[in-house]
Amino acid sequence: MHKIIFIVFFMISIFINAQVLYSPNKDFKMEFSLEDGIPQYKLTYKGEPIIKKSQLGLELKGKKLVEDFDVLGSSTSTFNETWSPVLGEYSEIRNNYNELLVELQQQDSEIKLNLVFRLYDSGLGFRYEIPAQKEIHYFELMNENTEFNLTGNHKAFWIPGDYDSQEYVYNETKLSEIDNDKLNLNNGVSVKSIGGRYVVQSPLMMKTEDSIYVTIFEAAVDNYPVMHLNLDKEKYSFQANLASNTVGSTAFLRTPFHSPWRTIIASDDAREILSANRMILNLNEPSKIEDTSWIKPMKYVGVWWEMHVGKSTWEYGKEENGILIPNGKHGATTENTKRYIDFASKYGFDGVLVEGWNVGWEDWFGNWKEDVFDFITPYPDFDIKEVSEYAKSKNVELIMHHETSASVSNYERWLDRAMDLMNEYDYSAVKTGYVGKIIPRGEYHDGQTMVNHFNYVAKTMADNKKMVNSHESTRPTGMHRTYPNYVSAEAARGNEFNAWSKGNPPSHETILPFTRLMGGPMDYTPGIFEIKMNHYNPNSDFQVHTTLAKQLALYVTMYSPIQMAADLPENYERYSDAFQFIVDVPADWQDTKILEAEPNDYVVIARKKKGKDEWFLGAITDENARNFKVKLDFLNKNKKYKAVIYEDGKDAHWKDNPKSYKIRELTVDSKTVLKLNLAEGGGTAIHFK
Repeated sequence: MHKIIFIVFFMISIFINAQVLYSPNKDFKMEFSLEDGIPQYKLTYKGEPIIKKSQLGLELKGKKLVEDFDVLGSSTSTFNETWSPVLGEYSEIRNNYNELLVELQQQDSEIKLNLVFRLYDSGLGFRYEIPAQKEIHYFELMNENTEFNLTGNHKAFWIPGDYDSQEYVYNETKLSEIDNDKLNLNNGVSVKSIGGRYVVQSPLMMKTEDSIYVTIFEAAVDNYPVMHLNLDKEKYSFQANLASNTVGSTAFLRTPFHSPWRTIIASDDAREILSANRMILNLNEPSKIEDTSWIKPMKYVGVWWEMHVGKSTWEYGKEENGILIPNGKHGATTENTKRYIDFASKYGFDGVLVEGWNVGWEDWFGNWKEDVFDFITPYPDFDIKEVSEYAKSKNVELIMHHETSASVSNYERWLDRAMDLMNEYDYSAVKTGYVGKIIPRGEYHDGQTMVNHFNYVAKTMADNKKMVNSHESTRPTGMHRTYPNYVSAEAARGNEFNAWSKGNPPSHETILPFTRLMGGPMDYTPGIFEIKMNHYNPNSDFQVHTTLAKQLALYVTMYSPIQMAADLPENYERYSDAFQFIVDVPADWQDTKILEAEPNDYVVIARKKKGKDEWFLGAITDENARNFKVKLDFLNKNKKYKAVIYEDGKDAHWKDNPKSYKIRELTVDSKTVLKLNLAEGGGTAIHFK
């Protein structure tokens, strides 16, 4: 790690209440001011206003830290380092920013409040700090008065502010058209806790009439609720919106305290927005795990998709008079799991996930009980010892599954015993699930209590050298830098919705990199080859809304260091030539190049395999067919490469003919300009070697 720090400190008079901060490349300018005792900021990009003058402050129980402030002093600093993530899209990340620290004191209460602004070449991060002081120790946060006053009626890509779910299809509308009451939410999700009529979730992606892309998000959320955004439609202004707890406040806190970072990323090039996810990582603390040698990328298969398509069930059967009666369709049997282990071993996959292995599935959905699962008791037809020994003999890792049914108090009671079981049978990773309303009731998935729970599980797993892949959790905010064993999360509408609902529209995967993936890897579970569900049920009209070639491209465009080949083994062996791309594509990267991008339309990304002179390219489009001319100047200038191209067939169409694909090979070099032809809802995947 190389680090350079320049610090300039100066005290200013309480009568001088304005400060200016520039990004290292001078593209961004942030101005802080104190007007009539109210702290405010504004932001410009290349001279164009991005955020108009906006107020800052915190509302505590019994005290509002929003006005009557004086400036005690300020300091500025410049920071420049290069660090290496354990797993990631880049082998090295530069962390370079200019910082302004403003020290405030409220006149009546004499409470001190600090504001910290960090300006990067990609945008602004800022947070609140309440230092240790005799005037305040323990406190309840009621609200956060952070404003984001925008410059116009921007186009927005948004989902409703549900405190319990992110599993929505994105809407593309003007800010003035945001209205949760007018949405058709019959999309396979039970809407439980919409935060308000004009509340949306962050990260929020927008595009101005001048084609400047703006994203409002946050970083390093810990011991604090996730931030949603409440829209004032008359002013085109957002204010931070936080999920409340059981007593009506938003957080129980103590000094010294700092909030998560509030972030504003902007660019006139959509490709730079995708690259700016490194800023979110930089705002998180370095790894707290000293020995990270056990944290490794994984590609896995598993007993999972077959339950979604109705071939088998999670539950062993029904309970009658205290006795489990088998239904004959249970998926997580010893023999079926061995079949997946054999498949993983044959094709070089790292792991096998087994869902439905433990008792409780017969009485979990919709019953939200405290003690549905115990996380240590297998069903009678799953011999955990035999399966573990068989996996070892095949050099395949096992991935534990813990569905909590959102009974987190029960899960925490069992967690140590669950860890003991994982250690006994050498499970290297766990997939956690949180379907349902949180128990204890009254808490939200996005509230302080649950944020702390998700991070607690990651920390506990780290103590046991286990990796975590969470589903139905809060969306990541870069905490995988601090706890790199928190390798991935779902936290959005994933591929599973295509099996049993109206599914995800062809544009869905082109907006996720601009939104959900800004905060961290997503376990989207790509790789579905049998696109139409009438393959399993002749009466089903459900399907995956992509071509087969696009499912391959998702392994490049949707980053995760733990990637699932989600379809059934027999489907892959039926299309073994296309399956070769999934076999070859890695899950950890040396470098990433964003070649083309437009939110909700298309994404083209190239990534270099870590430690190898091999590149992989993924190109995806929405419901429109598209042609791209892609320069291969990212390739080594002194070498030629064989490009194995997996692309849509000439008659391919996501709905009418999704499995039409072709594979061809070319010899290319860094001067080659490659033409890509993507069908409606289609994609292209390329392996350069």
